[in-house]
Amino acid sequence: MAKKAKGNRVQVILECTEMKNSGMPGTSRYVTTKNRKNTAERLELMKYNPILKKMTLHKEIK
Repeated sequence: MAKKAKGNRVQVILECTEMKNSGMPGTSRYVTTKNRKNTAERLELMKYNPILKKMTLHKEIK
């Protein structure tokens, strides 16, 4: 039988900040996991935005 998760690892959604501010239709989002104990603050990662065709800053949303 599988062990139950302790709850330290949570799924988060990263959303592109440039697309959000530009007002263009569509959005670039990524789903990833983070360790809540080690990374208490919100994640900010450079990820590829296929609509803009370049690397942009993606921030964690709710």
